[in-house]
Amino acid sequence: MSVDARSAQLAAKQAHELSQHAFISILEPARIAELAASAGDGPLAGMPFAVKDNIDVAGVPTTAACPALDAPAPEHAHVVARLIAAGAIPVAKTNMDQFATGLVGTRSPYGACHSVYSPDHVSGGSSSGSAVAVASGVVPLALGTDTAGSGRVPAAFNGLVGMKPSRGLVSNTGLLPACPSLDCITTFTTTVTQAAAVFDVVVGYDAADPYSRPMPPALPAGVARHMRVIAVPAGPLALDPEHEQAWQQALAHAATVALLVPVDIEPFLAAARLLYEAPFVSERTAAFGALLEPDGPHLDPTVRSIVLRGAEFTAAQSFAAAHELARLRRLTEAAFVSADALLLPVTPWHPTLAQVAADPIGANSCNGVFTNMTNLLDLCAIALPAGERADGLPFGIQLLAPAFGDVPLLELAATWTGERVMDAWAPEPHRTLVAVAGAHLSGQPANPQLIGLGGHLHARARTAAGYRMYTVPGPFPRPGLIGTGDGPSTGIEIEVWSLPTVTIDQLVATIAPPLLLGPLELDDGTTVLGFIAEPGAADPARDITDFGGWRAFVTARERLQR
Repeated sequence: MSVDARSAQLAAKQAHELSQHAFISILEPARIAELAASAGDGPLAGMPFAVKDNIDVAGVPTTAACPALDAPAPEHAHVVARLIAAGAIPVAKTNMDQFATGLVGTRSPYGACHSVYSPDHVSGGSSSGSAVAVASGVVPLALGTDTAGSGRVPAAFNGLVGMKPSRGLVSNTGLLPACPSLDCITTFTTTVTQAAAVFDVVVGYDAADPYSRPMPPALPAGVARHMRVIAVPAGPLALDPEHEQAWQQALAHAATVALLVPVDIEPFLAAARLLYEAPFVSERTAAFGALLEPDGPHLDPTVRSIVLRGAEFTAAQSFAAAHELARLRRLTEAAFVSADALLLPVTPWHPTLAQVAADPIGANSCNGVFTNMTNLLDLCAIALPAGERADGLPFGIQLLAPAFGDVPLLELAATWTGERVMDAWAPEPHRTLVAVAGAHLSGQPANPQLIGLGGHLHARARTAAGYRMYTVPGPFPRPGLIGTGDGPSTGIEIEVWSLPTVTIDQLVATIAPPLLLGPLELDDGTTVLGFIAEPGAADPARDITDFGGWRAFVTARERLQR
């Protein structure tokens, strides 16, 4: 027997010994040896992994925590096949909230899971068993799913990293769907480095999945290659006392990781409420509602009542909800104009098993306040450990970013956890970094010029201390930066763009005096070319430094003109 097979079978043995209802089925030693023999010699060689039981492993029933579904899967799910090709070995199928409908980990006829930190507190769901399997040390990797937060809530309640890729990057072929347009297959690991390694393996376009999307060859406009600015809620959050204390500590840590900007998160919370309080729940009814009839002891009553309610909505209500979501999506986009990622707690609390039993729907809904909107808004996300609460339970935060910002988000997450910042981006030969502060910022009138020259957003940043900003004359409203030495210690908002070096002369030719390209020092001590103004442009009557940046000045000016 190979070393890989022995390590996988050891993981299976440990799974048998784990008494937290984490597993629905555990592969037999002969099957594990067979899978180990067929596994590739790739970057995950010899890594045992567990699979949430709504994802197919060939020869094993995919129950979705419904005992009536007992037919063996004919072949591996696309994601499982990719992991095996990279050398990983599946050893078990994990427990879950039935049909992936829940964020608590208690809605299963196979038993309720609890957090590895406390027998009295829920594990979170629906990927409950997958989180417990990794947090207990049985396997270093487990697959989950995340439609409304099911890959992040269990990560937070068990001190893990939960990576939710952009929708469609990981194929759902071989997944028993909950909401086909929103479902995402996710991963649980103990480190961001592991999450990044697995991400590289599982991402791949699959024509057999109608919702599969390829990773774009370049980052979308507005997504920075290096994420350095985090949006945080502008106001207080409704957290329980233990969570609130941990959240304040997380905010303090965030300030050491990135620049922080406050944003209004109400549009995000409103979008989250739509998932279950509007006709979007009808997608679950369409996806698996037929499996909920007739009723019987094999069905979780809470799941059944929630999903069958979706049949009550009308087509008109569904369109109204879609229009409202589009309105909210446009509002949430504003948070990512001046920030790379949004920081939120994963949940407002960590309920006990007793609290969930007393209020199954209310407690579950509370768990999804900060997670339900993510796929509706087409965001990628990663849940990260953020210390412990005063009672010793783990506290988890999440970072959310626009679709296809997964790789820079992983880099930011590694910075958060103190791991080596991954070398996710090789140096770009034949390109030059240029700092812009006004009309060339993302979303501003001259930004298309940078894109037309082959530019992409390198990083959001601020100037070093000592710079001031002035409006300057020219063909359109624009500012100039001048290093007067007495500017604010926090600097001025800028963006750093990467341009092909051969296009720099074309850019210079468009710059009208008193602006020019010259050396500009950034908040991290580096110096790049930047749009600066000639010293003679330092007119006190045109000083707009106190606004902190051009966008804030433009917003204030527009308000005065209304």
